[in-house]
Amino acid sequence: MAPPKVEDRTVELPDPSELAQTYSEVAQRASHLISEHVQRQLKKGVAAPADELGIAQAFMDMMAKLLSNPYKLAQTQMNLVWDYFSLWQHSMLRFSGMQAPPVVTPAKDDKRFKDEQWQEHFMFDFIKQSYLITARHIHDTVCGVEGLEEQTQKKVNFYTRQYVDALSPSNFALTNPEVFRETVKNHGQNLVKGLNNLLRDIEDGGGNLRVKMTDTTAFELGKNVATTPGKVVFETEMMQLIQYTPSTDKVLKRPLLIVPPWINKFYILDLREKNSYIKWAVDQGHTVFVISWVNPDESLSDRSFDAYVTDGILAALDAIEEQTGEKEVNAAGYCLGGTLLATTLAYLAAKRKKRIASATFFTTMTDFSEPGELGVFIDEVQVASLEKKMAERGFLEGSEMAGTFNMLRANDLIWSFVVNNYLMGKDPFPFDLLYWNSDSTRMPAKMHSFYLRNLYMENRLVQPGGVEIDGTPIDLGKIKVPCYFISTIEDHIAPWKSTYMGARNFGAPVRFVLGGSGHIAGIVNPPVANKYGYFVCENAALPESSQEWFDESVQHEGSWWTDWQAWVTGHNKVQVEARDPAQGKLKVLEEAPGSYVKARIDNAQKAA
Repeated sequence: MAPPKVEDRTVELPDPSELAQTYSEVAQRASHLISEHVQRQLKKGVAAPADELGIAQAFMDMMAKLLSNPYKLAQTQMNLVWDYFSLWQHSMLRFSGMQAPPVVTPAKDDKRFKDEQWQEHFMFDFIKQSYLITARHIHDTVCGVEGLEEQTQKKVNFYTRQYVDALSPSNFALTNPEVFRETVKNHGQNLVKGLNNLLRDIEDGGGNLRVKMTDTTAFELGKNVATTPGKVVFETEMMQLIQYTPSTDKVLKRPLLIVPPWINKFYILDLREKNSYIKWAVDQGHTVFVISWVNPDESLSDRSFDAYVTDGILAALDAIEEQTGEKEVNAAGYCLGGTLLATTLAYLAAKRKKRIASATFFTTMTDFSEPGELGVFIDEVQVASLEKKMAERGFLEGSEMAGTFNMLRANDLIWSFVVNNYLMGKDPFPFDLLYWNSDSTRMPAKMHSFYLRNLYMENRLVQPGGVEIDGTPIDLGKIKVPCYFISTIEDHIAPWKSTYMGARNFGAPVRFVLGGSGHIAGIVNPPVANKYGYFVCENAALPESSQEWFDESVQHEGSWWTDWQAWVTGHNKVQVEARDPAQGKLKVLEEAPGSYVKARIDNAQKAA
């Protein structure tokens, strides 16, 4: 009896000789382009990379421990062989025309294998499953090595994942069905164009590959991003202060000061009108002020963490008081901006000054004992190497920090663009969020060294007196003003269980809220979108365990923005006439979003 037939919607394979000729022509053109690129790089004196992250040593230590237990190694190899055998059986059944359940399937959110040919074509299905089996066994083997130091194990786990992700068949022209179809259709022109894109990105990065994520020419600050009307009313060498034009007749008496991180630019909170937190806050009747940090160069290399407090937040508070007459504000800090806000609150508490009446923290860490995967990059060897680089330049190049963050989600933020730009030969799609993501900022050498050593490595911020600001020892336990913490459940940069631990160190009443999604999408979540939801535990005292808090919490639909608005107005609902920034006591310096945020200083500009 003939085996049952299954529908096969695969593409017809091209003539082998024609395909060979196509790849031969691509190879010849590629060789010429690479030769020209290498000559240009040699003239620029671009040096070969070094193992500054200690990756080689970590893997040598791992292999030594792994080989010391040959029985366990043999056992893992046999498990791998058994899975391969199961895959062989599955493939033979499919080859015979019969349906068979897969041995392994990708995760539901794995976008690498969304093309239907990964499931329907016998060959591509075999390649996909073979990769997933191998990837799982490699990961399980190296992550289960006994006797490794904790930091070494973290490095091995992280870089093994990078290695496994890099070797995905979706990242290669011959084993990605979508790329294969495009190559046959266009006779390899997609690969030639892709190689040109690759060399362009290397040259734009000054010899380092900086994968282009979006069409940066499609956006202009103040035109189609960061468009909420306002004025720059004050500035120091560290920041500009923007006051936004009111959209209501009455406004809350207490102004709202937003402190963004200086690792990124503030307009993540003002991308488009429909998802702008700044615009929404203005529409709710807040007089909104936002700090726009400078993109520092070598002239600011000696600016310390203290300077971001004194010449940043404290200077902004003084300016707001002069502009509005209000001595107290509601303040909100995002990520590192929240860490700075907490430091400032502790400093003001030590000085017995109440300038901030309530504080909100977006995905903010103050306890760095469990920093998540970012801890992979922070140890004595790596920090010392980074300090050496910063000493030479006076700052940390923003693209280097951006690359670190992108590695936390490599498949989405690196390899998807490698496939699109270099294998499909397409130009990246205009996307405002990715435009912001690529608009990274520098960090002064002295400040960044202090931040890494005192906060990440030594976790001194949670130690009473562990950190001094302008000669004043600070203690987070002395913060008494009401605080609102919003974290997100999928955050890889500021893990919510770490932000929860930090919230418990405050001496203030704290409302802790856990939103859905990640570090950006979970925060930039307007009510109109009605997405993700959030968890709240009405227990006034935060339980010691974050898991206990989660078990007692209740999930709510919609955006945490409305919950925050009810919380902040619950502390003071007094209203006054709307405040026009053009009519205040401070002189208008320029229109929002200001000139500081428009400074895009990167390797390409330096080379020019």
